[in-house]
Amino acid sequence: MNDSNEPSADVTSLSSRLATLATEHRDLDAIIAQISMAPPPGDELLLRRLKKRKLLLKDRIAIIERLLDPDVPA
Repeated sequence: MNDSNEPSADVTSLSSRLATLATEHRDLDAIIAQISMAPPPGDELLLRRLKKRKLLLKDRIAIIERLLDPDVPA
């Protein structure tokens, strides 16, 4: 019987979420770079929203990484 409260289940879930967020972050980075090279007229708002989403993802990734590998003083 696999209990969802098991630490290994939590780690697996967090690792999966981390991979999903990292992929979305990487995809947004590529989209932002492409738009920045040849910005369509009037799409400054879109670019700002994409960058904001990317920063949000970066923060969430950092939180999950800290949960998976907390700094424990020796």
